[in-house]
Amino acid sequence: MGVKLKKNDCYSKEEKFFQDKNKIYSAQSVKPIVYSTDIRDFGQVAKSIPCQDACPAKTNIPGYIRAVYEKRYGRAYELNRSANILPGILGRICARPCESACRHGEPDNGQSVGICHLKRSCADLKPVSHRIIEGLYSPTPKKVAVAGSGPAGLAAAHDLAILGHRVVIFERLAKPGGMLMYGIPEFRLPRDLLMLEINNILRLGIQLKTNKTIGVDISLNQLKEEYDALIVATGCVSPRKLDIPGEDLENVHNGLEFMKAVNEGQTPFVGDKVVVIGAGFTAVDCARSAIRSGGGDVSINIRKTVEYMRIDETEKHEAQFEGIKTNSLIQPSRIIGDGNKVAAVEFLRTRMEKIDTPPYRISVPIENSQFLVSADSVIAALGQTPNENMLSKDLSILDGVFTAGDFATGSSDVISAIAGGRKCARAIDEYLIGEKRKQSVVRLENHETTDRQRAYDFIGKVDMNTIDMEERLSDSTREVETGYNEDQTHEEAKRCYLCNLKYEIDPLSCIYCSACIDVAPKDCIKMIENIIVNPDGTYGAYEETRDWNKIVSIAIDNANCIRCGQCLAVCPMDCISVTKTELIEIDT
Repeated sequence: MGVKLKKNDCYSKEEKFFQDKNKIYSAQSVKPIVYSTDIRDFGQVAKSIPCQDACPAKTNIPGYIRAVYEKRYGRAYELNRSANILPGILGRICARPCESACRHGEPDNGQSVGICHLKRSCADLKPVSHRIIEGLYSPTPKKVAVAGSGPAGLAAAHDLAILGHRVVIFERLAKPGGMLMYGIPEFRLPRDLLMLEINNILRLGIQLKTNKTIGVDISLNQLKEEYDALIVATGCVSPRKLDIPGEDLENVHNGLEFMKAVNEGQTPFVGDKVVVIGAGFTAVDCARSAIRSGGGDVSINIRKTVEYMRIDETEKHEAQFEGIKTNSLIQPSRIIGDGNKVAAVEFLRTRMEKIDTPPYRISVPIENSQFLVSADSVIAALGQTPNENMLSKDLSILDGVFTAGDFATGSSDVISAIAGGRKCARAIDEYLIGEKRKQSVVRLENHETTDRQRAYDFIGKVDMNTIDMEERLSDSTREVETGYNEDQTHEEAKRCYLCNLKYEIDPLSCIYCSACIDVAPKDCIKMIENIIVNPDGTYGAYEETRDWNKIVSIAIDNANCIRCGQCLAVCPMDCISVTKTELIEIDT
């Protein structure tokens, strides 16, 4: 399936490419590396490496976990940074879509690998002497303005600077980072780490101008004269409202403004009884911050049930550990005041109802089910929407206006915003240069086998180390999670199935002895009579058969393979090969 590109286009200085397979270069033979643009190889990578496919930034997860296992933490950090730009930050606050897709979390396979925790280990354990690697392009005369210094704006600015363009970021607030700086509490994301990784981006020559709002502090006409393109990456900063009576009472906070005040060192009033409304990360951050601000009875109140909350299990556990209650199947109907201040919240009970379209389950209020909950403050953390009025509607006068991140897609998560910013940078570079200078390919390299032991399958997930409750309350900004130590990191890295290793049986050499089937610990080696080809040209499901007259091949289903290597060890014909597959970017 692989397609060899021209010699000068497809190898680095470290990678030897040759046509004559029989030629010996030294005592150690050198094997060819193929860079493929075949749709079937892209399909195989997506199917066989579900964690990478689920990552919006397409991080090479098996690759960096293997580097962690080998204690090459600097290399693991660079593999992360080449895709997701902010490894240390994401190792703490990523939404972890990769872990939901991890094959280790499938039935009978145990818990998913702690991919996010291992990403943090890359940043925590890399040597002090580590130097960041950047493949810089020649400078161009093009200038790009970026509105917003959140994750999308930073990612776009980084990639455009790498590509040689001059970049200026305009940030309306006093510090860079957007929601990273003002929306996430310091006990989850230390500010010294945040600024370190932001400065690692700015060091490329990117100019940052804070307290500057496009359309106010710099006119659109000035932008048109000075810049060749503009990225609008101002995120979602308009909070959704409850739209119920009493929402304008004192001590009713919206989640974003509450977190911004806390992160700026202010102490917004919460009182003893705090009612938080919302089911996402911001709601949990607000509740945990309210505990640290003196709240004694803090609750999170949601319309659906706990399993539908848009947070991971770690956040649920930490909220519960800190004494925060979660009340499900209720929705607010009005806020009751005592004078101008909050006194109580009236709720309606709800029930779950099935529907035929996504999200398939909705909450429906139950009539005449009202009840009151006393409250000293209410925090409405219902999410945000883009504020399109922040920039003048006259943006149409500018050529080359692009949008990225949450401003373009609506409220999402940090890793999705980074992926959006990088995609936007590619589009702008093509717009400015007139050609596409980067492309995604599948790198295919022969691999001997895995040294992963079968016993690793039965290692339990390593729990994250945390500080105790007394320490959390004594210093409200102290980081709760303290990271894995080196031994814990190595133990958790063992658990990865290394799904980037593709096992294949050569049908021309196979004698159909079924020895591989007999030793396979999973149902991953199949007798097939046909392979379905999807409309996009990728391979689909295998059509299995037990009729020897219909068998056309014995094949390894890499979507179920756990890379134990037992099939390879027992094959009498040596007809099973292993290929390391990696989704990477190269110059066109």
